[in-house]
Amino acid sequence: MNRARDWLAQARLNLRHANHSRDAGDHAWACFAAHQAAEAALKALHLARGQVAWGHSIRLLLDALPDDVKPDDAFIERVAILDRLYIPTRSPDAHPAGPAGQHYTAKDAEEAIRLASEVVDYCASQGLEDRPPTATWTCSSS
Repeated sequence: MNRARDWLAQARLNLRHANHSRDAGDHAWACFAAHQAAEAALKALHLARGQVAWGHSIRLLLDALPDDVKPDDAFIERVAILDRLYIPTRSPDAHPAGPAGQHYTAKDAEEAIRLASEVVDYCASQGLEDRPPTATWTCSSS
């Protein structure tokens, strides 16, 4: 069973979480959730193409896409900034002092969400939206 659509749906949920975190003033978490949205969308695209992708680097996930769905270098350079948000947004020891949360601003969150949205939209535009559902689950009580 190909779970590409599930990964894309999760990417959209992660993006929604990023927006909620930004609105709540949790800018570091908004940045991290934005990274997670982009990562999940890229893994969806890999799965849709019959590939299994591992790792968390947005740049490496983009570089590993098949040529016919790989975006241009300008796109990759622009969104690869999200890689800087994977660990330091959560780890106090990634910064000289203070908790990770105090090192990110509303502007950082806005930029991360904008870039992640570009990745999610790009991946969805590569045919993921047109694919049939992967499975139907029913629940019955006994």
